[in-house]
Amino acid sequence: MNVSFQNTDKVSGLLTIKLEKADYQGAVDKSLKSLRQKAQMPGFRKGMVPMSLIKKMYGKSVVAEEINKLLSDKVYEYIKENNVSILGEPLPSEKNQDIDFDTTEDFEFSFDIALAPEFEVDATAKDKVDYYNIDVTDEMIDNQIKTYTQRTGEYEKTDVYQENDMLKGLLAELDENGNTKEDGIRVEDAVLMPSYMKNEDQKAFFAGSKVNDVLVFNPFTAYDGHATEMASLLHLDKGIAADVKSDFSYQVEEITRFKEGELNQQLFDQVFGEGVVTTEEEFRSKVKESIASQFVADGDYKFLLDARKMLTEKVGKLEFADEILKRFMLQTNSDKGEEFVNENYDKSIEELTWHLIKEKLVKDYEIKVEQEDVIAMAKDATRAQFAQYGMMNVPDDLLDNYSKEMLKKKESVDMLVNRALDVKLAGKLKEKVKLNNKTVSLVDFRKLFEEA
Repeated sequence: MNVSFQNTDKVSGLLTIKLEKADYQGAVDKSLKSLRQKAQMPGFRKGMVPMSLIKKMYGKSVVAEEINKLLSDKVYEYIKENNVSILGEPLPSEKNQDIDFDTTEDFEFSFDIALAPEFEVDATAKDKVDYYNIDVTDEMIDNQIKTYTQRTGEYEKTDVYQENDMLKGLLAELDENGNTKEDGIRVEDAVLMPSYMKNEDQKAFFAGSKVNDVLVFNPFTAYDGHATEMASLLHLDKGIAADVKSDFSYQVEEITRFKEGELNQQLFDQVFGEGVVTTEEEFRSKVKESIASQFVADGDYKFLLDARKMLTEKVGKLEFADEILKRFMLQTNSDKGEEFVNENYDKSIEELTWHLIKEKLVKDYEIKVEQEDVIAMAKDATRAQFAQYGMMNVPDDLLDNYSKEMLKKKESVDMLVNRALDVKLAGKLKEKVKLNNKTVSLVDFRKLFEEA
């Protein structure tokens, strides 16, 4: 066997493997022997079919299979041992001749290989990159505190209706004379929240209403004929409910009002842990700190996007083996065809360029993602999920359990590794470049992505 590699230009090469019969015959004989032991044919006991018959039936396909296995092993063995910087996968060269396994014993196979372009890149203090700090406003703090107090709030019964109260009562369909319709629609314990009605005139009928009051309104008008809301109120299928246009009487039996939880030590302890904060001022400060910490990841993400743009422009346009890469892209997207490749090739090269730059920086900066980094990232992701529900002080054992479940899935692990790598790279680049710090509102920060 002979394996050789020749550069056809700076970004592509030809890997050639020459095989003699002795290189693959042992594997072929072993495979045929295994087939003979399993073969069952009329007139022969199992395992006793003549080898000549086995070779006649399976010889050609076995030779092809064993050669393909050998080629695959030797191609990747050569690439690994010789540190060939390959992009994509080796592709059978179009120069290969058609193979006749009946008459040929020695073979020559060639593979086209796309090579990664060579380039230099580094970030220095001469490179200026914007870094956005999102301003945490009093309104944000108030809204977050309101979220906490609402989660600890409770419903209480009251006698007089106010905006946003919930009503429960007897709903009955009326005839054209305003009397209860015989065999009409009747719903006991019908729940109403007039504040959600779309028609202001209908909503006004409930203002100041009291327990035991009987009100008349038209659900179809109140909800602008919205089938889903009508069906929910009348306990009917949407198709039927949409055609109900009668007036209804509603006897108020219960009025319930939501009362937000108090801003007290119990809430402070529940959110941040026992005794961490003891005053409303400390609580607001801690809430602000918590919001700001959540924005750090957003700021770093935007910074890495801007650093990517700066570094890509600094490196300039790289040369790639376009013909080979397009063939590879077509092979991996065979169901989409050449039009898909032509439309998406430039974008894929843009992503590949950044991948190569990032890969080189990670190597040059000696950035490594360890197991503890992945675990910490899993805990951070879990902690962020709980934070969305107002649970800031999550016990460590709960974090551990949720994180372990996340780490059981390969796709989750891959995502966490990439995220940890991005965090470390962003941290290193922030040390290298000159940061142009800017403080912006959350609204303006989000606009930056709309403009991109």
